[in-house]
Amino acid sequence: MARIDIPEGEGLERSRLWYMQPDVGKGIGMAGNALYTKVSLDTRVREVARMRIAQINDCHI
Repeated sequence: MARIDIPEGEGLERSRLWYMQPDVGKGIGMAGNALYTKVSLDTRVREVARMRIAQINDCHI
């Protein structure tokens, strides 16, 4: 649950958040797309890297 006011509506909270700042949302979408479609890492290696980064940042996975 977000700690900021996000307009009510359909869809995920994070999607509605990016609609509030479309330029930022577009940039984040492009970065995410690049990470998944333009990366030269094998899928398994990329996922292990994501898991390790989450552990380093104390994110529960």
